[in-house]
Amino acid sequence: MLSSKLSILLGGSTGERVLFLCPNDASYVITIWAIWMAGQIAVPLSPLHPEQLLEYYIKDANSRLMVSSLEFAKTLHSLSRKSGIQQHLLEEDLLLRAKTHKSVDPNPDPLSKEFYQSSDALILYTSGTTGNPKGVVLTHRNINVQLKMHIEAWKWSANDMILHTLPLHHVHGTLYALFCPLFVGASIIMLPKFNAALAWSYLLNRKQEVEGKVSVFMAVPTIFSKLIEEFDLNLSSSSELVKEFLSSHMRLMVSGSAPLPEPVFERWLAISGYKLLERYGMTEIGMALTNDYDSDREPGFVGMPLPSVSVALADPDTKEIVFKCANQSGKFLVENTAQDQDQDPTGELLVKGESVFREYFNKPQETLKEFTEQGWFITGDIAQYSIEKRNFKMLGRKSADIIKSGGYKISALQIETLLLAHPGIKECTVLGVPDQTYGERVAAVLVFNKEPPESLAALKEWCGGKMPKYWVPTVWKVVENIPKNALGKVNKRELRNQLFNKSLES
Repeated sequence: MLSSKLSILLGGSTGERVLFLCPNDASYVITIWAIWMAGQIAVPLSPLHPEQLLEYYIKDANSRLMVSSLEFAKTLHSLSRKSGIQQHLLEEDLLLRAKTHKSVDPNPDPLSKEFYQSSDALILYTSGTTGNPKGVVLTHRNINVQLKMHIEAWKWSANDMILHTLPLHHVHGTLYALFCPLFVGASIIMLPKFNAALAWSYLLNRKQEVEGKVSVFMAVPTIFSKLIEEFDLNLSSSSELVKEFLSSHMRLMVSGSAPLPEPVFERWLAISGYKLLERYGMTEIGMALTNDYDSDREPGFVGMPLPSVSVALADPDTKEIVFKCANQSGKFLVENTAQDQDQDPTGELLVKGESVFREYFNKPQETLKEFTEQGWFITGDIAQYSIEKRNFKMLGRKSADIIKSGGYKISALQIETLLLAHPGIKECTVLGVPDQTYGERVAAVLVFNKEPPESLAALKEWCGGKMPKYWVPTVWKVVENIPKNALGKVNKRELRNQLFNKSLES
């Protein structure tokens, strides 16, 4: 049993951080459950991340053990050699044995229910505004609360089948697209990598090996844009059949992790007959707002608080709370203290509830800074409550240093730090520029040294070895100087308007 092996490798102790690197298949599920059965804290890693970033996670998590599936053995061995971390390679026939055994033997030495009620379960790394990723610690209780809220809100059942195409080191792909269906005994089709044509074949039940039909689909706006492109290229001649099939078999389609452009919402409605359900959340709070399952949804609105969640809007400058809304057993309690009662209240979104994370791992000061004295978590996002529609709308980030691209939250400061390590770059600033498909694209504004990079292609190749592919800027501008204020700071919003107010060239 894998959990027993992990316990032996860790000397029988519990509460250790165990990093693991698995593809989007059953090996991920087996590994994370084994880690939990052994009483450890799971730290999922992404195959998209370069070794340099994985080394940072190993050091930051202060981990003694890393687990990997066979396809990432080379990476595992390299990281173990560099960091000294213990390594465990999953057995080659793991998935084959999982297919042939419908159930597993009971854990001969199970941990108590009390242990899980009070212990940490998961560390998910997220980019903040301070440059380095922070490990968000979620407890078993956090996860349990989140799952129960969403199973009720989105009416999950064992009859469901979800097509899973999301990364498994993010809260969207992990908690909601994977753990929710597992919790109720639903079926999951996991694609190791998103492919629009393949996804359509599953959505339209054209895969003979699959028993049953997909009823749930969750994705980021970029994936819906790619599916629309594939539809226009290869499925538009069967548009009526596609719409009829999806309308009759799909009960829930969710868009999240980034703002959904209204044209994508409308186009998907025309193709599928379904109004995408938008919601709002982040790694630290799970999901806080969601549109009602049975509501007549409008683009841009992300709904109301989930059960046991309270939200507030605070003036970004004075920090004074001007609006509160809480969900108590399905009843919304609203308190509007804004001076102008006729205007829709607007402010920085604050969140409270049992789903809110415990801490940033080993970073007490950073944790403290993210909460108000009254215990509200500060999201850094600006929201507006529509009095008429009784619904929240997200207006964007308070900070220009977080870029939301293709469902990922990317730290501009991290990319700037890496770019400045290039000998040909004197100064740089990184920001997000609007994009129909990805929400935002990563743009870099550069001032070169006397000996600049030999070419843009060479610079892109250099970046590919230093950062994840989705961090590498796709829009580049070379300037003689980058304007700064008296304090030496760059106003990124002004710079974006000056340099990128016309069509983008990459």
